Amino acid sequence: MQLPSSNADYLQNPKATYPAMSKRLGEQGKVIVRVLVGVDGLPKSAEVKKSSGFDRLDEAAVEYILKCRFVPGKVNGVVQAMSYDAPVNYVLN
Repeated sequence: MQLPSSNADYLQNPKATYPAMSKRLGEQGKVIVRVLVGVDGLPKSAEVKKSSGFDRLDEAAVEYILKCRFVPGKVNGVVQAMSYDAPVNYVLN
């Protein structure tokens, strides 16, 4: 079984947008977003599986994942819709 992936270079996904208010308040964290990726590589639904501890970051992560494209998952070489846990990191430099 091959899980969906957003790492392929040719997908050219945008970077996640860091909410301006979160930056000002110093909010950081990692959000795990559970996303259902369709056979076309597009996200069908997304929800927070593990919160960063900040609602603003969690909501931004879900919005970001819904804009991404994915390499769809495969089972025995056959493309299938399947769920995937996508990490989104918000780290201030």
